[in-house]
Amino acid sequence: MTDAELKLSCRSHLPGHRAPSPAELFAAMGEWCETHKVTHDVYGSGALIQDFEAKVARLLGFEAAVFCITGTMTQATALRIACAERGSKLVALPPTSHILKHERGNHQLFDHFQALQIGDPNRPWTLDELKAIPDHLGAAALELPAREIGGQCPSWDELAAIKAYCKERSIHLHMDGARLWETTAAFGRPASEIAAGFDSVYVSLYKGIGGMGGAMLAGSAAFVAKAQEWYRRQGGNVYQRTPYVVAAAMQFDARLAAMPDYFRRTQWLYEAMRDYPLLTPNPAKPHANMLHIHLPVSRQRALEIRGRIAQEHGVWLFNGANHAALPDRSWVELYIGDNLLSLSDQRVREILALWSDALATA
Repeated sequence: MTDAELKLSCRSHLPGHRAPSPAELFAAMGEWCETHKVTHDVYGSGALIQDFEAKVARLLGFEAAVFCITGTMTQATALRIACAERGSKLVALPPTSHILKHERGNHQLFDHFQALQIGDPNRPWTLDELKAIPDHLGAAALELPAREIGGQCPSWDELAAIKAYCKERSIHLHMDGARLWETTAAFGRPASEIAAGFDSVYVSLYKGIGGMGGAMLAGSAAFVAKAQEWYRRQGGNVYQRTPYVVAAAMQFDARLAAMPDYFRRTQWLYEAMRDYPLLTPNPAKPHANMLHIHLPVSRQRALEIRGRIAQEHGVWLFNGANHAALPDRSWVELYIGDNLLSLSDQRVREILALWSDALATA
């Protein structure tokens, strides 16, 4: 079987949310559309999408928000506009930012902006590191939580100091908030309070929310209007966005309401893993309902163990595995969602024991 087929065959899953089949998802979307009397938008004009944009803007504390077909287009566009407004094409980006790691040089090839790396690849960048940049910056980007380092976030006081410094120096502060909603329980504050002090915020409509795709960019009304125009210029003016908006909107409130439960389950998982020292979490305590687990085996061996446990026990441990800095070490990502929430404590401990025993004999 392929990995996708093997995953579908499993009865128990540790990471993420249960993924409905296309038939299940489209049936649920159709029922929701019927209940809410949804009509199609036309190039982003329509009650459903505009009401949803206004709702996201309100939750984040901004004047406006606009849908974009991908987060990649959203962020590159936001930072391009920010740099034009501030008179500098330099953007401070952490080395683990999505833009640098996964977007194939789009910011350079399309001449959006120039990136200056800031901070260490193993932790969030700090105010002191921002102050150490002597150049006139157009923008600085901060990811909350930072996915590539296990969902780490700066402390609340450090975040407040960064916001104040950027405002003082007229540096556009942009948030990669692809998983912003996941930080609210850890910070113990609403998303609007976390986002306050940022000039623009990007949020995903499919990651923790579980939609089909798409993103939102929030900011001032003038900034958002400029972004809309740049989306058109880049081919992002999709004729009808209804499927993406419905897939997110129909479960948006329930997902946000569940975030505290996901975080409590993450805290419980950390405590449970103390009994399985071969499973080493990063960060040392949860900053969001996600984490990395470092393993004492190579990436290839980690994948072999995942496949064997899936075949023999019907358990899906994780999605991807990554090479670690040290030889014969690897790490995997866990996003704690509905799947782990639905498993009993005893069942999770049984799965952790299976995993740990396999690592011990590897």
